Amino acid sequence: MVLDLIVTKSDDGFSSEIPSINGCESWAHNEDDAIFHTLEMFRFYIQVESDFKIKVDKARVEGNKNIYKIIFDKVHA
Repeated sequence: MVLDLIVTKSDDGFSSEIPSINGCESWAHNEDDAIFHTLEMFRFYIQVESDFKIKVDKARVEGNKNIYKIIFDKVHA
């Protein structure tokens, strides 16, 4: 599966969100930490272990936003 992850730079840090999952967002002083914490929350939402493989690819930049694609195998219940 592929989902968007959007990182927005502001004056005081970075916010990161996966828009297709309500509430899957975080904030940090740097971009890497914001992405890391959002992916931790994503793993919690889809109920997988912390070692569940997720690939993050930068897709494009739009103004103060970096759009990434997160790529992962479909989770089987």
